Amino acid sequence: MVYQAFYRVYRPQSFAEMSGQQHVKQTLQNALLHNKTTHAYLFSGPRGTGKTSAAKVFAKALNCENGPSKEPCNECPACLSITEGSNTDVIEFDAASNSRVEEMRDIIEKVRFAPSNARFKVYIIDEVHMLSNSAFNALLKTLEEPPSHVVFILATTEPHKLPLTIISRCQRFDFKPITPIDIIERMKVVLADTGIEFDEGALKVIAQAASGGMRDALSMLDQVVSFSGERLTVEDALLVTGSISEDIFHQLAEALLSKDAGTALSLLDRLIAEGKDVSRLAEDLITFFRDLLLLRTAPDLKNLLELVSGDNRFVEMAQRFDPDILYVFIDILAKTQQEMRFSNHAKVYIESALLKMIHQDTGPVQSTGNSQIVDAGLTQKVAELERVIASMQQQIASGVAVQGATGQTAQPRKNVSKSSQSFKVPTGKINEVLRAATKQDIQTIREEWAGMMQTMQKSHAALLEETEPVAASENAFVLKFKYEIHCLMASENSSLRSGLSDALRSRTGKAYEVVYVPENGWLQVRSEFIQKSGLTKQQEPSSPEEAAAEEMLSFVKEAEQENTDPIVTEAEKIFGKEFIEVYDD
Repeated sequence: MVYQAFYRVYRPQSFAEMSGQQHVKQTLQNALLHNKTTHAYLFSGPRGTGKTSAAKVFAKALNCENGPSKEPCNECPACLSITEGSNTDVIEFDAASNSRVEEMRDIIEKVRFAPSNARFKVYIIDEVHMLSNSAFNALLKTLEEPPSHVVFILATTEPHKLPLTIISRCQRFDFKPITPIDIIERMKVVLADTGIEFDEGALKVIAQAASGGMRDALSMLDQVVSFSGERLTVEDALLVTGSISEDIFHQLAEALLSKDAGTALSLLDRLIAEGKDVSRLAEDLITFFRDLLLLRTAPDLKNLLELVSGDNRFVEMAQRFDPDILYVFIDILAKTQQEMRFSNHAKVYIESALLKMIHQDTGPVQSTGNSQIVDAGLTQKVAELERVIASMQQQIASGVAVQGATGQTAQPRKNVSKSSQSFKVPTGKINEVLRAATKQDIQTIREEWAGMMQTMQKSHAALLEETEPVAASENAFVLKFKYEIHCLMASENSSLRSGLSDALRSRTGKAYEVVYVPENGWLQVRSEFIQKSGLTKQQEPSSPEEAAAEEMLSFVKEAEQENTDPIVTEAEKIFGKEFIEVYDD
């Protein structure tokens, strides 16, 4: 008889034989017991977690002659034919090799026919995310309203690639990675059935290498059995799976503690020479330091360890590492693992990571039995620092200027934050603009202002959001800012100044010079300009010079007014200003 792999021979034939996935099994069994099965299911999850196996078991439970029941009998003709794959009413469809719309239309044409020898016609579509968009569209209507005798079971490892219109028409079950404990228990059943002796540690190595996939675990188990012969040993499992032994991890950790770069790099080179995958090395090292961190912080949770056994030598080693250093090691290796993905020199990255870890300060705490020895030099430095801080606090409390440890007076900081600086108002430039100001120029700038803001960079436009042009001459205009800090930032931003000038030139045809001023500064300069020009008196002008000054006063008052709301203006025209009050929310 032709030899069959373990994962094919020991495929689950009932819900009870399925490892893990308790939430999936219980929901499907309750639906079978209470006759609440639906027309479409979506099984999603990592590879080798039992999606297709659960679909076939569910199909048997639906069509079992003693059912529908929570478990198929696996003895009636319907169950046996489904197990053998000869039942014409349970159709397994591989979407990876039949992704075209023509194959999907063939299914849709046959859906309306009643099952020939079963209660339900079940379509199991594996790797459903591989279907084309046109195939999904063809399936959509049938999936939503199939005949009462049809059940669709869609299986995929990448549910995010499915259209939401498909997902919304299915009951979705997310299969989780199988825990190492469940994988080990299943492998024990297989080995007991085949009569092969084994070491417990070998099964643990295989379960860790399988990364939550039962099919991967059984495939590796099959390979280790073929390699080892009569008995499975830890050494055989490490060699076949490419994993690292606990002794190597222990030696590597000792080299890191003693900062022995030569030993660490030699161990790494030996592992790579033995054929260990570099990316897998980084992953195993992350898991190892995670186990040490677990032993360091929660020694009672040894059942959560993945790589080390949790014996006394690793417990003692975990106490010699500071937890912060273990966090740093994990972070270094995680970043290295990401960088190796895009490089052809992965070995260089893992070697650099080891050197970084060696050069890290492993912390002042060292364990010798149950006692802790603290670096005396560091203790002295901490005590000296505490005395300096206490002296400085006492001087501050008494109002005395604080001096440094060398006796020199602390120098004031040269770099002052922008928020503590004050903006110097360019009074002279503003007065020049006011003397030559014209109504036409300010109107032109205001009309083009909104359109110009849309053409500028978003950061520049955001800085100019609370601004308003208030006065303009033929070659310059005054830009008023609501907040002084924004005015200061804009005046020091050379790219904003050039961008603003270019935007105005492109829309108005003139190269205006921009004069920045905060709101308070503008009101003060304007008031002083009016007083110095002698324009406060309301009397008839006696000379052409006074007439020109009076016209200038009228323009200045008009130019500094805020842009009013057109609704408010219209209301004032109808009811009068004395009856209108405006509230800003």
